[in-house]
Amino acid sequence: MKKVAIIGAGPTGIYTFLSLLSGQAPLSVTIYEQADEAGVGMPYSEDENSHLMLANIASIEIPPITSTYLDWLRDQSEDWLARYGVDKSTLHDRQFLPRILLGEYFRSQFLGLLELAPDRGFEVEVREACRVADLEAASDGVRLWAEGDAEPALFDFIVIATGHVWPDEDEATRSFFPSPWSGLVEARIRPCKVGIMGTSLSGIDAAMAVVGQHGQFAEAEDETLRFELDDGSDDLTVTLMSRSGILPEADFYCPIPYAPLQVATKSAIEKEIASGPEGLLDRIFALVSQEIREADPAWSERVRLGKLDADSFADAYFADRERHDPFRWAEYNLREVERNKRDRHTVPWRYAILRLHEAVQDVVPHLDDRDRERFDAGLGRVFIDNYAAIPSESIRRLLALRTAGIVGLLELGNDYEMNVESGHTDIQCNGEQYQFDIFIDARGQKPLATADLPFPTLREQLKTAGDEVPNVGDNYTLMSPDEAKGRVAFGSIPYLMHDQPFIQGITASAEIGSVIAKAIGRPASGIRRYLPFLAA
Repeated sequence: MKKVAIIGAGPTGIYTFLSLLSGQAPLSVTIYEQADEAGVGMPYSEDENSHLMLANIASIEIPPITSTYLDWLRDQSEDWLARYGVDKSTLHDRQFLPRILLGEYFRSQFLGLLELAPDRGFEVEVREACRVADLEAASDGVRLWAEGDAEPALFDFIVIATGHVWPDEDEATRSFFPSPWSGLVEARIRPCKVGIMGTSLSGIDAAMAVVGQHGQFAEAEDETLRFELDDGSDDLTVTLMSRSGILPEADFYCPIPYAPLQVATKSAIEKEIASGPEGLLDRIFALVSQEIREADPAWSERVRLGKLDADSFADAYFADRERHDPFRWAEYNLREVERNKRDRHTVPWRYAILRLHEAVQDVVPHLDDRDRERFDAGLGRVFIDNYAAIPSESIRRLLALRTAGIVGLLELGNDYEMNVESGHTDIQCNGEQYQFDIFIDARGQKPLATADLPFPTLREQLKTAGDEVPNVGDNYTLMSPDEAKGRVAFGSIPYLMHDQPFIQGITASAEIGSVIAKAIGRPASGIRRYLPFLAA
């Protein structure tokens, strides 16, 4: 019986385990989780999230494990769901719910998989509150050192599914948090001037973690939302900031699963890749433009899409938001999105861009350096903004905070300075200086490289092989060094992001887990990518 280790029991680890149980001969599986409870995942842990932080994915999008998310929710009691602010009678499959509730689902599903394993001939050991200290690929397998063990364990196959990596809590101070998941939830935030770098859902989550300590949201009979500030918290202000100074839009209605693309098909994309890197981005944009024009001629005519290129398209895409006050635009967008959801109406151009981002991502490893820079500055920004649309409830809360005079937005521009001092953080931009008593960096997960690996021996093995970024095959197993081929699988998303800029979320975890489970005993058929590492 082959011995397999899974390092990390968040979504990627769980979906890998599910796929192993579903399609493999019996295995001996050891699952290592450094948190106290396996199966929750850091993005959904109660220790790392407040009840106001919403998951940006609904049941209809979550690949089921032993049951769908919605079915599992319907099996829970009304009183238990009410603890999370959820009304059982209003549950539906497109609903965005608290992150910590999704964590409860994953934990329950993981325990269900553990119950299934013996009946399928699997031997499973779960080691909770157990950090893996080191890995070494060798000719006879992979050695794993776990904290507290006198000797390393030897495995035939190891899956690295360590998930998001944030700065440690000890890097935070009383006035500066290097991420929203570096001790912010447990910290007591006094009423003061709070600055948050980032306006995506991560930044908004950070704002919710702060304001939740100083008041509560209340819904009126007409369903308008207001924020009631606690006595003694009048000095609280929260300033979100980004280079562009715009807010994300609300998640929009569209058919799921996605309809196939008509122009930028897989074969069309592959044909352009095969034609070589010179001019590749412009050829791909021609496909993107034609796809959108055929899907939504009216919008395409309004923005003059036929006259745009890969560099100017982003300006046209963001133009409406840049011309309007961001909170007024958010209010308008929220009304539009909620109306479309009620009417089950899909905005064709938005839906086309949403489907295009996954197709175009396959092109990124094949772009030359100049086109990669152009892509990141243009099309990449459009795709990220489109797929990172946030729950309507998050927009409603922001607007309520704006009405209460608590939240503001600062456009930094491209030329700004940020200085973290003892007791405060200073921002200089547009000829002005802003000082914040507490500052939170909420710019999200950054791509990681070999130097960031927390396993010293494997890290040195990869460096010796010349891999600045782990060199993985099309089944996510390492291609080098030779001792690691077919033995070490990389399912940790931060190490895959440098050439898959849109890889994120639970659906990616499920896809990665499915591919990795089929890799045991099978070498990769090809290299998934080859890109030089570009430091952020």
